[in-house]
Amino acid sequence: MKRPLRGLRGRLLIAFVLLTAVATLTTGALTLREARIAVLQQSQDTVIKRLRAHVDGLAPGIAYPPTQSDLAWVAQEVAAAEPAQNWRVLATYRGLRATSRPQDTFTELTADMRSAVGSRRAAVFQRVKADGRSSLVVGLPVTFAEPAERPASGVAVFLTVPQTGEQGYVDALVTAIGRAVVPALGLAVLLALLAARGVLRPVRELRRATRSIAEGHLDTRLAVNGSDELADLSHTFNETAAALEESVAELRRMEARARRFVADVSHELRTPLAAMSAVTDVLDEDADRLDPDTAMAVRLISGETVKLARLVGDLMEISRFDAGAAGLQLDDLDLAESLRRTLAARGWQDTVDTLLPGPGELRGRVDPRRLDVAVANLVGNALRHGACPVQLRLYAREMPDPDDDGTVWAVIEVTDSGPGIPADVLPHVFDRFYKSDTARTRSEGSGLGLSITAENVRLHGGTVRAANRAEGDGAESGGAVFTVEIPLGREEPEEKEVRET
Repeated sequence: MKRPLRGLRGRLLIAFVLLTAVATLTTGALTLREARIAVLQQSQDTVIKRLRAHVDGLAPGIAYPPTQSDLAWVAQEVAAAEPAQNWRVLATYRGLRATSRPQDTFTELTADMRSAVGSRRAAVFQRVKADGRSSLVVGLPVTFAEPAERPASGVAVFLTVPQTGEQGYVDALVTAIGRAVVPALGLAVLLALLAARGVLRPVRELRRATRSIAEGHLDTRLAVNGSDELADLSHTFNETAAALEESVAELRRMEARARRFVADVSHELRTPLAAMSAVTDVLDEDADRLDPDTAMAVRLISGETVKLARLVGDLMEISRFDAGAAGLQLDDLDLAESLRRTLAARGWQDTVDTLLPGPGELRGRVDPRRLDVAVANLVGNALRHGACPVQLRLYAREMPDPDDDGTVWAVIEVTDSGPGIPADVLPHVFDRFYKSDTARTRSEGSGLGLSITAENVRLHGGTVRAANRAEGDGAESGGAVFTVEIPLGREEPEEKEVRET
């Protein structure tokens, strides 16, 4: 069974979902990054601006060098200037330090930041995260306004501001982006289904049309809608189907003309051949009284006339098969007795060994004439191209096919003791006019006997096959074996074989 996700619909759906997910997540990540930077940057700039303003306002009142109480005053004043912001302030001067809150260790301040503030005149900031909370640490050196070339005072003010509000904004943005992904994926699935439907509809139509053509409906065409690649494909399919229909129609016309020609020629030859056969029969009777050269010519003409008559008869039979005019005239027969009559009619009863059931043990509804032709062709082929002894065997069996309904099959085997059939010839033994030796342009038969046998067996719903018998398999040497299998119905005759010679 085909897995759903391996089909075109599943692949399109997965592709759309993945594309939308990647695009949504990428857009969300970039948006979150830019929004976070903007929020933090705005907060940072505001804090630094306010801190600078407060420090600049307090700088003129700081004694130089400052004492511990001066540093405490600066820290308290800066923190009191922004009570709502929860500022924590640290003021330092060389080895002195004072905080806005008693016993505040100010652990967020790093040595690198302290060093950076001591060596610069601009504000320095750093974002730190401790105990799951994010804070902004700002360091600002206090400088004298005049003279401009005078170095910094050495007093530094450090500020720590919790960024709880800013982090809340960022978290809310993350939540909003996360909620937006679900509708985006749902929309992607909907778009994927719509796109798959639009793409798969012409593909399904193309599949149905291809299957219809494979079943022999060559007039199948597709409706061409639009001007995209699928429309071009449908148009190309219609052109190909039209060309194929025309080619097949022409081939059928040529085949019909050929069959009609063969049938007409064969029919027209029957009358002159009948007259020729009558004349050659008369000449054969007087051949012994003619001179040797004339007698040889008469016998040659008589033999060739017989071969030509056989060829014309076989051609007419083949033409009936090709035209579908061949039918069965079924009769209830004793198959063993029918095979005995076939051998007796041709004088083979003393030449062919038989292994047949007793009288009445194997009966079936078959066409007696077609069965006679099929068996005669197989036995005659064994006698001409094989070697004696030739054996004809008949028995019944049920085929081991699980789909079979218990039908009994008659099996006819014709075996010779010749050299067998070359491996490269076996697939072609039932082909018309096939010759295993391409240098052999003439043969005693018409080259159609085995083909006619195969057609007669097929009309009965049976099969025929050729094979080689291995040495030691019931004979002193190898040989060819032809097997015919014909269904007889649900009767189950007793399998009993009798050896006859």
